[in-house]
Amino acid sequence: MSDGCCGECRSQPATDAGLPGRGPDSAPCDRLTIARFRIRGMDCAEETNALTATVGSLAGVRELGFNLLIGTMTVGYDAAVADEAAIRDAVRRAGLEAQAIAATRADAANRSAPDWWSRRGRAVLCLASGALAGSGFVTHALLHGDVGHALTGGEGADHVFPPTVVVLYVAAAVAGSWFVAPKALAAVRRMRADMNLLMTIAVVGALLIGQWFEAATVAFLFALSLLLESWSVERARRAIRALVALAPPVARCLRPEDGSLVERPAADVAVGSVISVRPGERIPLDGVVTRGSTTVNQAPITGESLPIVKRTGDEVFAGTINQDGAIEFRATKVAADTTLSRIIRMVEEAQSRRAPVEQWVERFARYYTPTMMALALVVALVPPLVFGGGWSRWFYEALVLLVIACPCALVISTPVSIVAGLTSAARAGLLVKGGAFLEAAARIRVFAMDKTGTLTRGFPEVQDVVPLNGHDSSELLARAAALEAHSEHPLAAAILRKAAAEKVTPATAEDYRSLKGRGAEARIDGHQFWLGSHRLLHDKGCENPEIHERALRMEDAGHSVVVVGNDRHVCGLIGVADSVRESAAATVSALKASGVRYVALLTGDNQGTAEAVAKAVGADEVRAELLPEDKLRAVLEIQEKHGPTAMVGDGVNDAPALAAATLGIAMGAAGTDAAIETADIALLSDDLSRLPWLVRHSRRTTSMIRQNIFFALGVKALFMALAFLNLATLWMAIAADMGVSLLVVFNALRLLGGERVPSGRGGLPGAAASAVRSGQG
Repeated sequence: MSDGCCGECRSQPATDAGLPGRGPDSAPCDRLTIARFRIRGMDCAEETNALTATVGSLAGVRELGFNLLIGTMTVGYDAAVADEAAIRDAVRRAGLEAQAIAATRADAANRSAPDWWSRRGRAVLCLASGALAGSGFVTHALLHGDVGHALTGGEGADHVFPPTVVVLYVAAAVAGSWFVAPKALAAVRRMRADMNLLMTIAVVGALLIGQWFEAATVAFLFALSLLLESWSVERARRAIRALVALAPPVARCLRPEDGSLVERPAADVAVGSVISVRPGERIPLDGVVTRGSTTVNQAPITGESLPIVKRTGDEVFAGTINQDGAIEFRATKVAADTTLSRIIRMVEEAQSRRAPVEQWVERFARYYTPTMMALALVVALVPPLVFGGGWSRWFYEALVLLVIACPCALVISTPVSIVAGLTSAARAGLLVKGGAFLEAAARIRVFAMDKTGTLTRGFPEVQDVVPLNGHDSSELLARAAALEAHSEHPLAAAILRKAAAEKVTPATAEDYRSLKGRGAEARIDGHQFWLGSHRLLHDKGCENPEIHERALRMEDAGHSVVVVGNDRHVCGLIGVADSVRESAAATVSALKASGVRYVALLTGDNQGTAEAVAKAVGADEVRAELLPEDKLRAVLEIQEKHGPTAMVGDGVNDAPALAAATLGIAMGAAGTDAAIETADIALLSDDLSRLPWLVRHSRRTTSMIRQNIFFALGVKALFMALAFLNLATLWMAIAADMGVSLLVVFNALRLLGGERVPSGRGGLPGAAASAVRSGQG
């Protein structure tokens, strides 16, 4: 690093701001000019390596940082030596395009959307490549009346392809290589062979020797694999937009001078401002309640399964939902520092840290391609120059060697297996967002699972009805349902559902009155009845040691206790809790049978509830009362101690942990949008029994990839030995190369059959799914 920087921050890793040791909102080093660029086409670590080689080598460039999640590059440079034009030229040399944007960290909600071609061009050309290749194949088969003839591309040196077929195949190869060829040229200029160069050599080599079908097929399959990769990155980018959308853009502030309300952008509200929130609205900032009481659904932030009562002095969080009371609160943090904003930053940082899995084929290609090219050159030049051999003969031998070494089968081996594996997973109700994630599942030995909405259904149900003092269960439910008929609280809905399921008709309630934050009371059959929490029981002075002990046992089992009483005595207790999914315990057992060593339960709920669920499902570890940053730390600690870890969750509060885990898995039907977008895999039917199947399917896919690679290299090694013994001909090499390519494809397609998908109950009913989707997690 040169003298352009003060040197204070050199020992720290680069951040999104592009400056070592400084956060994205911090001021840059005063002696550097900071430029920020949006990089079109930057979807994986290969692009960042290319940019490091070109931009990083420019004179005057001192600092370089990348954020793959939002597709940006930040450059710190000495303005006396370098400028933005030179940086953009260096980006073009890497095969990419740069657009200058503001140097400060842009708000994720305000980032400009890419144009139509940037969003759809890769998909359009991939589909066009597949359609053209398919059209060429069908045309060839119709003209010759033989599908096998079209599949092998004809036999013999004298075979002539119909011109129409040649045009279709060449067009398919061009369309499939459109986004790859510029990067291959950039790799040549950098003198570093990568997967793009490997694929381009395969396509060009096939075209030069007249293997038109092979060229078109390789181009299309590789374009398809890159399309899947870009989709997975775009999913991650959408996660940030989903998170930002949780916080309302405006806040209703009280004027200090006259107490009137005025709406202001949340980003402009200062600490200490008093904000009014009506029932049903989202809370715009973090703060402390100064007036009123209500219940708040803060599952998006803390993961608690039930709404929390908030009174004067209690803390509220941005993005949570005010339910049944108007409140005023004093802002304690600006918009950029709220708990929700911290979640957004954690997702960005975790996603940016985790580079895509570098496949073995790509690493091998860095050495394989240049080695084969150099070996062919030696075969063509050394014998004629050193030993006086014939130029034509040794040129032919070099060509045979190049054709044998043509990496078509090697290139196809990974993407065709991945495509088949992804398709099979989709049929099983698993949306896997890229081949790297399908491969990663094979290495998982630890599962960390959220509780609410994942191991449990995510909404409360009546678990226990305890009548007292001569009342029976039906009578107790009838009184409770009468008192809860006017409430929209989740506990009230659970009691009403239980009464309906038991065919209990609610009693008639008169003079109903809500006890804010505590319960309700009304007159039933001429007597005053009340209903509420354990705390209300204490306030009423009706608690005795027997009832207290019974209520504590229910709470220790993870139940929320609802007490029903009248003007004479306590009528009974009702235990309400989130119900464990029927498949949860069997899933944990099947995971351990498939080789998973450890299962941890992570939740924002209380310790008693968490331990009860963990015992029911067979989890090895419980961590309760966790905020989003606590879940993130827990996942990182578990990964460090036990190895590659999968995180399974459904809520916004799970998003940082999902992003940081080796593999993030979201509940697709029940999960929030932010969790689904952040995760690498989504369970479309919310059927946990798919998880053990996923582990086994991933291992089978990985094994298939290894088989294909080994077979492709083994056949090539055999024919290379024949070539050096002067026993291989050009047409033998072509037949071997095409034959291996087809066998690799057919072997990979076996993944479309494979292990039978377990039968499950599928997703929740519409109403239940909607209730869970509201954010309880």
